[in-house]
Amino acid sequence: QVQLVESGGGLVQAGGSLRLSCATSGRTVTYSVMGWFRQAPGKERILVARISWNSDITYYADSVKGRFTISRDNAKNTVYLQMNSLKPEDTAVYYCNRAPPLPEYWGKGTLVTVSS
Repeated sequence: QVQLVESGGGLVQAGGSLRLSCATSGRTVTYSVMGWFRQAPGKERILVARISWNSDITYYADSVKGRFTISRDNAKNTVYLQMNSLKPEDTAVYYCNRAPPLPEYWGKGTLVTVSS
């Protein structure tokens, strides 16, 4: 069993930055592709970034490319999402999970609210 706990969300003005963290415990995800997902109010949950187990391959959705950076520290069992130049449309609950996601791994997420 894996537990994923997201943190680092909050309220920020447009143009600001936040760094999200995803701490993993239980069964290791060290060799798993990990992703950050987000779900805006009234919309489906979507993948925004993905990182290979050794960090050599990353993927970003077009909407966040050039602004967000995903990284991981396998020694700390933690995945990060650095978010810069935030926009109001980035407002959502952010989740981490394996990519593709496993339903049983979803955590509570962390809320990011970007004010204009």
